[in-house]
Amino acid sequence: MSLKYKIIPVTPFQQNCTLIWCDQTRKAAVIDPGGDLDKIRAAIAAEGVTVEKILLTHAHIDHAGGTAELARSAGIPIEGPHKEDNFWIQGLAMQAQMFGFTAPEVFTPDRWLEDGDTVTVGNETLEVLHTPGHTPGHVVFFHRESRLAQVGDVLFNGSIGRTDFPKGDHNTLIRSIREKLFPLGDDVSFICGHGPMSTFGREKATNPFVSDHRG
Repeated sequence: MSLKYKIIPVTPFQQNCTLIWCDQTRKAAVIDPGGDLDKIRAAIAAEGVTVEKILLTHAHIDHAGGTAELARSAGIPIEGPHKEDNFWIQGLAMQAQMFGFTAPEVFTPDRWLEDGDTVTVGNETLEVLHTPGHTPGHVVFFHRESRLAQVGDVLFNGSIGRTDFPKGDHNTLIRSIREKLFPLGDDVSFICGHGPMSTFGREKATNPFVSDHRG
């Protein structure tokens, strides 16, 4: 498997920022740099990789708070999320106030992502799935060869994303999980925005919110 990853919990919300890289080229991407950039930079240095871009699943502050500073300091582009999350990016200062974070810079992604797009990391290609519900512009990154998905706050080990934020929608979220994620295969492992990894098969069987056996 030539896609490697390292999970770096950041912010008081212990958000799973992920460093992913192509083992052949040592080119890397940072997914969801919510903050604690010193920790992220230390992980990059420890792995000896060259970061070529930032990928965002969605624009809540614990996922996107460090984006502008990291992009500027490293001179790298920002790809994602879907343009429907632009109002969350524009509202980063308001989010900071709400959750007691330092107000981060607002930014504009170099590339908004759509369902069916692909992003590259070195020689590796990840598929983009638009998965609204937690936020309207949420996307998931799927690396088919290694059966690995980065699902942000759509699905968790034993739970699902919150839908009580502006433009969140519970039924839309359930549809995203059952119609977009589960068909990728029971064997797909996923890194979620918070907490431990799981597989789609396990969640389909046991997750009380989306399992085949829910009441």
